[in-house]
Amino acid sequence: MTKPIRVIAHQFTVSDVEDPDIYAAEPIFEWQNSEAGQWMMKHSDPTPSWHQMTDLASWGVRYCIRGYLSPENYTYWKLKYE
Repeated sequence: MTKPIRVIAHQFTVSDVEDPDIYAAEPIFEWQNSEAGQWMMKHSDPTPSWHQMTDLASWGVRYCIRGYLSPENYTYWKLKYE
């Protein structure tokens, strides 16, 4: 069995606010409902997850949505969505 390939499926920055997770909900929801987001949600194993890190360049918080794809699905993702 092949090991899944970790992919950064989407990333965005939320400016310096008191609770960035609240402000990140809308871009995450919009991405999940996009064509690329729906495809990733269907084909990622395990389910995609979001992660946050401080973005010192913009004084905000950077969010990354990571998915895990088989080599075949990774090739499709790269050709269609990147």
